[in-house]
Amino acid sequence: MVNESVSKFSGPAAKLWVTIPSDTKKQLLSNVWCGKCRHEVTITNFSGVIKADGLLLVGLCSECNGDVARVFEMS
Repeated sequence: MVNESVSKFSGPAAKLWVTIPSDTKKQLLSNVWCGKCRHEVTITNFSGVIKADGLLLVGLCSECNGDVARVFEMS
């Protein structure tokens, strides 16, 4: 189960996030590049907004607590 709080999402981002299947959410959250760790990590403490036709997730690296982001492009 994906631990999420849509209260940290903008209105449009929250509406989109709830439509994404749970398994896809889990994959999105666990497939984030951390520039400091230099490998794939899980994003924690994240928020979401809609930017340029995609969902932008911004949060912290699960390993070093550095800033990370993930864009989920919507076609």
